[in-house]
Amino acid sequence: MPRSDEVITLDVVMGPRSDWFSAEAQQLLAQQTWLVTPQSNRIGIRLAGEQSLQRAVDGELPSEGTTVGAIQVPPSGQPVLFLADHPLTGGYPVIGAVATYHLDKAGQIPVNARIRFNPLSAFEPVRPATSDETKNR
Repeated sequence: MPRSDEVITLDVVMGPRSDWFSAEAQQLLAQQTWLVTPQSNRIGIRLAGEQSLQRAVDGELPSEGTTVGAIQVPPSGQPVLFLADHPLTGGYPVIGAVATYHLDKAGQIPVNARIRFNPLSAFEPVRPATSDETKNR
């Protein structure tokens, strides 16, 4: 089980709206360590980073369906990782989504822990869950 003094790495598939962010913002998502804030709950993990993610596209995004593991970025540039009770739709761009095999781990991350995202290509082969991940299901 993740602890509050740990840095937890989660694999992320970039998209579907990563094109709404600059290449620098996409790199920052992976290079920066994100703090899990006390505003986190079953809806989502609210993250805080030293630098916010800047959009490359201005304007409004029509509401779209969301999913568990989606990383939505509101105007503040501080991401929210959707969990079990996430909204059905959202109007902010989703820069990526946590790989399904890391969703259980994400749901156990406590406040004050830190997260690092490991970007995967949508076409990269998905690795099988480790025995530790399988035990925690």
